Amino acid sequence: MARTARKVLLGREIDAILRRARTTQADAGKLIGVSQSRIAAAIAGTGNLTAPAIDELARKLGICDDAYIRILLDLREDNHRRGYWSSGYRRAYIDELRLLVDLEDVADRLRETGAEIVPGLLQHPSYIRALHEPLQPDPDDPDAVTVDDYVEARIARQQILFKRGAPEFHAILSESCLRRTYGGNAVMLDQIDHLIELSQRANILIQIMPFTHQAPGAGTEDRYILVRVPSPGAAGDLEMVVIEAQGEIRYIDDKPAVAIRDRIFNRLSMTALDPADSRQFMEHLARGLRSRPAVHR
Repeated sequence: MARTARKVLLGREIDAILRRARTTQADAGKLIGVSQSRIAAAIAGTGNLTAPAIDELARKLGICDDAYIRILLDLREDNHRRGYWSSGYRRAYIDELRLLVDLEDVADRLRETGAEIVPGLLQHPSYIRALHEPLQPDPDDPDAVTVDDYVEARIARQQILFKRGAPEFHAILSESCLRRTYGGNAVMLDQIDHLIELSQRANILIQIMPFTHQAPGAGTEDRYILVRVPSPGAAGDLEMVVIEAQGEIRYIDDKPAVAIRDRIFNRLSMTALDPADSRQFMEHLARGLRSRPAVHR
């Protein structure tokens, strides 16, 4: 069973209930007649319990608050119907990415580092297309994900930044994101202009780490996202690090590991150009691109 934001949040609530009641997963299973592995899977967000089982477990562990139990039952109701991820442009989201897309939609804060490639939430459509055009699908496969699917999927994902109650988004980009050319100078001008426009939104903060600034240890070369999702219950906000590497996405919610990434991000933020200077830096690069005949507009 695929992990979703709701399942992860429910798992954290069940774990918090067991901890407060000082009850093991095995004993919790015995209380409601299920195996310890079923409880473990529910806590991990990879499995589910029935609504009556959740209600029974909560009450047997001393939870009398009907409103809180309703929160647990609401989290159990997944908002993705069968086939949600396998139809239309959503086919472009690989299995490992789907949890991140789901978490982004309910997060109240996202912080991301970028090197070489502009982060997906900040990419201009022409830049997205340039990234994916070298990977043209097999023309003989009618079910293959197309370049248009990739573009539509990423634009749909970006809409979280413009919705009511949009999350705070803070990106620290290595200068390499702006210098590494994809699709030619005209595409890069589109992308840099797009970043300048986004940086003027109240919920979006973009900082540039120039090559001339020495980053404090590891940081911008290691792409990761710090995700914070507000808790609907008593478990506390979900803090998670999502690390993206070529062909691999890792989700880490271990508190010490999250704290390390948080400290690195804060040090990078203090070293990078401030938002106003970052915007001036990008405007300088855009003027340079406009001066080239092939991209003069």
